[in-house]
Amino acid sequence: MSKIEDVKVLVETGKSKKVAAAVQEALDAGDKAQDILDAMIASMGVVGDKFSTGEIFVPEMLIAAKAMSKGVDVLKPIMAGDTSNSLGTCIMGTVAGDLHDIGKNLVIMMLESSGFDMVDLGVDVPAEKFVEAVKENDNVVLVACSGLLTTTMPALKEAVQTIKAACPEMKVIVGGAPVTQEYADEIGADGYAPDAGSSAAKAKELIGA
Repeated sequence: MSKIEDVKVLVETGKSKKVAAAVQEALDAGDKAQDILDAMIASMGVVGDKFSTGEIFVPEMLIAAKAMSKGVDVLKPIMAGDTSNSLGTCIMGTVAGDLHDIGKNLVIMMLESSGFDMVDLGVDVPAEKFVEAVKENDNVVLVACSGLLTTTMPALKEAVQTIKAACPEMKVIVGGAPVTQEYADEIGADGYAPDAGSSAAKAKELIGA
């Protein structure tokens, strides 16, 4: 089995203590950093699919994401100088009144590993703060708003509509347990991801990557 295959298996199975060494071994064996990253992204895609179908649950997904982050840490210094692979900046936050961050953090990890430069606004983010972040950061191509409570659905609507009013061309993606495609359409969002596993593919689709 190739070193890259080793890395893929370790990410899929969430062996975070072994991933960094395996990534380094793959690099030492001559594998390119981008190829290793692509392999880990593919692994997280598999994990995301398993999560979407109910084969695994949030804990397993978090463990795999943590394993991947250990691998990404090894690659970051090597890839830092190469901005050609960046898909652009994505602003992400959990909307006002909502303090959930596990889902948001998973999505950030998925998008970051797919090539987005992520700006994490944290939780309980007022609508205006999303707009400020769009204006303050370079090359913003996407805003991702997360809402995990039914009580914060109006805040999600306000966030999307505030962003759209200030930046009509900006693509906005939404997600969270109570959110549906219908609701996303109703509030004017450009995209909806039912879970972290599907967020990267949807985000890339929205920006035409």
